Amino acid sequence: MTHYSHTLLRDVLYRTKVIAAVGVSANPIRPSYFVARYLTLKGFRVIPVNPAYAGQDLFGETVMARLSDVDAPVDMVDIFRRSDAVPPIVDEALGTLPHLRTIWMQIGVEHAASAAKAEARGITVIQDRCPKIEYQRHYGELRMAGFATGVISSRL
Repeated sequence: MTHYSHTLLRDVLYRTKVIAAVGVSANPIRPSYFVARYLTLKGFRVIPVNPAYAGQDLFGETVMARLSDVDAPVDMVDIFRRSDAVPPIVDEALGTLPHLRTIWMQIGVEHAASAAKAEARGITVIQDRCPKIEYQRHYGELRMAGFATGVISSRL
Protein backbone atom coordinates (compact mmCIF):
# COMPACT_ATOMS: atom_id res chain seq x y z
CA MET A 1 0.00 0.00 0.00
CA THR A 2 1.22 3.49 -0.80
CA HIS A 3 1.63 5.77 2.21
CA TYR A 4 0.21 9.28 2.35
CA SER A 5 0.43 11.79 5.15
CA HIS A 6 -2.57 12.55 7.29
CA THR A 7 -2.25 16.19 6.25
CA LEU A 8 -2.27 15.43 2.51
CA LEU A 9 -5.35 13.21 2.70
CA ARG A 10 -7.21 15.69 4.91
CA ASP A 11 -6.32 18.58 2.61
CA VAL A 12 -7.46 16.72 -0.51
CA LEU A 13 -10.80 15.89 1.09
CA TYR A 14 -11.20 19.45 2.39
CA ARG A 15 -10.53 21.13 -0.95
CA THR A 16 -12.63 18.73 -3.02
CA LYS A 17 -16.19 19.77 -3.86
CA VAL A 18 -16.97 17.93 -7.13
CA ILE A 19 -16.02 14.31 -7.79
CA ALA A 20 -16.37 12.42 -11.06
CA ALA A 21 -16.77 8.76 -10.05
CA VAL A 22 -15.59 6.63 -12.98
CA GLY A 23 -16.96 3.11 -13.05
CA VAL A 24 -19.66 3.73 -10.46
CA SER A 25 -22.43 1.12 -10.36
CA ALA A 26 -26.17 1.66 -10.02
CA ASN A 27 -26.32 -1.57 -8.00
CA PRO A 28 -26.62 -0.57 -4.31
CA ILE A 29 -24.66 -3.59 -3.09
CA ARG A 30 -21.57 -2.68 -5.12
CA PRO A 31 -18.82 -0.80 -3.26
CA SER A 32 -18.71 1.92 -5.92
CA TYR A 33 -22.38 2.68 -5.30
CA PHE A 34 -22.20 2.96 -1.54
CA VAL A 35 -18.92 4.91 -1.59
CA ALA A 36 -20.35 7.44 -4.06
CA ARG A 37 -23.64 7.65 -2.15
CA TYR A 38 -21.80 8.18 1.13
CA LEU A 39 -19.76 11.00 -0.39
CA THR A 40 -22.95 12.72 -1.61
CA LEU A 41 -24.38 12.44 1.90
CA LYS A 42 -21.26 14.21 3.18
CA GLY A 43 -21.84 17.17 0.87
CA PHE A 44 -19.71 16.29 -2.14
CA ARG A 45 -21.25 16.59 -5.57
CA VAL A 46 -20.63 13.21 -7.17
CA ILE A 47 -21.03 12.96 -10.93
CA PRO A 48 -21.36 9.30 -11.93
CA VAL A 49 -19.46 8.21 -15.04
CA ASN A 50 -20.30 4.83 -16.58
CA PRO A 51 -21.34 4.20 -20.20
CA ALA A 52 -23.56 1.30 -19.10
CA TYR A 53 -25.84 3.71 -17.21
CA ALA A 54 -25.43 6.88 -19.31
CA GLY A 55 -28.49 9.10 -19.15
CA GLN A 56 -29.89 7.52 -16.00
CA ASP A 57 -30.22 9.39 -12.71
CA LEU A 58 -27.97 8.40 -9.83
CA PHE A 59 -27.41 10.41 -6.63
CA GLY A 60 -29.42 13.28 -8.13
CA GLU A 61 -27.07 13.52 -11.11
CA THR A 62 -27.28 12.31 -14.68
CA VAL A 63 -24.82 9.51 -15.35
CA MET A 64 -22.27 10.49 -17.98
CA ALA A 65 -20.83 8.03 -20.49
CA ARG A 66 -17.33 9.57 -20.38
CA LEU A 67 -15.36 12.16 -18.47
CA SER A 68 -15.39 14.33 -21.58
CA ASP A 69 -19.20 14.56 -21.23
CA VAL A 70 -18.92 16.23 -17.81
CA ASP A 71 -19.43 19.98 -18.02
CA ALA A 72 -18.93 20.77 -14.32
CA PRO A 73 -15.63 21.92 -12.81
CA VAL A 74 -14.39 18.57 -11.46
CA ASP A 75 -11.90 18.69 -8.58
CA MET A 76 -11.32 14.93 -8.27
CA VAL A 77 -11.64 11.84 -10.43
CA ASP A 78 -12.32 8.76 -8.31
CA ILE A 79 -11.51 5.58 -10.29
CA PHE A 80 -13.50 2.40 -9.61
CA ARG A 81 -11.92 0.36 -12.38
CA ARG A 82 -9.16 -2.24 -12.61
CA SER A 83 -5.58 -1.00 -12.72
CA ASP A 84 -5.21 -1.89 -16.41
CA ALA A 85 -8.12 0.48 -17.23
CA VAL A 86 -6.44 3.47 -15.55
CA PRO A 87 -4.29 4.90 -18.41
CA PRO A 88 -7.11 5.97 -20.75
CA ILE A 89 -9.10 7.35 -17.81
CA VAL A 90 -6.15 9.47 -16.65
CA ASP A 91 -5.44 10.61 -20.22
CA GLU A 92 -9.07 11.66 -20.71
CA ALA A 93 -9.15 13.42 -17.33
CA LEU A 94 -5.96 15.35 -18.07
CA GLY A 95 -7.23 16.29 -21.52
CA THR A 96 -10.77 17.37 -20.64
CA LEU A 97 -10.98 18.52 -17.00
CA PRO A 98 -9.19 21.86 -16.65
CA HIS A 99 -10.03 22.27 -12.93
CA LEU A 100 -8.83 18.79 -11.96
CA ARG A 101 -6.67 18.72 -8.82
CA THR A 102 -6.76 15.07 -7.74
CA ILE A 103 -6.88 11.61 -9.25
CA TRP A 104 -7.88 9.03 -6.67
CA MET A 105 -7.60 5.30 -7.38
CA GLN A 106 -9.68 3.02 -5.20
CA ILE A 107 -8.38 0.20 -2.99
CA GLY A 108 -6.50 -2.31 -5.14
CA VAL A 109 -6.10 0.14 -8.03
CA GLU A 110 -2.62 1.42 -8.86
CA HIS A 111 -0.83 2.50 -12.03
CA ALA A 112 2.65 4.00 -11.58
CA ALA A 113 3.06 5.37 -15.11
CA SER A 114 -0.33 7.10 -15.10
CA ALA A 115 0.32 8.47 -11.62
CA ALA A 116 3.66 9.89 -12.74
CA LYS A 117 2.07 11.43 -15.82
CA ALA A 118 -0.62 13.17 -13.74
CA GLU A 119 1.84 14.28 -11.06
CA ALA A 120 4.06 15.80 -13.76
CA ARG A 121 1.04 17.97 -14.65
CA GLY A 122 0.68 19.11 -11.03
CA ILE A 123 -2.18 16.75 -10.14
CA THR A 124 -2.23 15.08 -6.73
CA VAL A 125 -2.49 11.31 -7.12
CA ILE A 126 -3.68 8.91 -4.46
CA GLN A 127 -3.57 5.19 -5.17
CA ASP A 128 -4.95 2.12 -3.39
CA ARG A 129 -7.11 4.11 -0.98
CA CYS A 130 -10.82 4.83 -0.55
CA PRO A 131 -12.03 8.41 0.00
CA LYS A 132 -14.95 7.13 2.10
CA ILE A 133 -12.61 5.37 4.52
CA GLU A 134 -10.22 8.32 4.59
CA TYR A 135 -13.09 10.74 5.21
CA GLN A 136 -14.28 8.59 8.09
CA ARG A 137 -10.77 8.34 9.50
CA HIS A 138 -9.96 12.05 9.21
CA TYR A 139 -13.32 13.34 10.38
CA GLY A 140 -13.62 11.02 13.37
CA GLU A 141 -16.24 8.61 12.06
CA LEU A 142 -14.10 5.51 12.59
CA ARG A 143 -14.55 5.24 16.32
CA MET A 144 -13.23 1.73 16.81
CA ALA A 145 -9.73 0.75 15.74
CA GLY A 146 -11.00 -2.73 14.84
CA PHE A 147 -13.49 -1.34 12.33
CA ALA A 148 -10.76 -0.15 9.97
CA THR A 149 -9.10 -3.56 10.06
CA GLY A 150 -12.26 -5.57 9.52
CA VAL A 151 -12.68 -6.70 13.13
CA ILE A 152 -16.11 -5.37 13.93
CA SER A 153 -17.51 -5.36 17.44
CA SER A 154 -20.73 -7.25 18.10
CA ARG A 155 -22.04 -4.07 19.76
CA LEU A 156 -22.52 -2.30 16.41
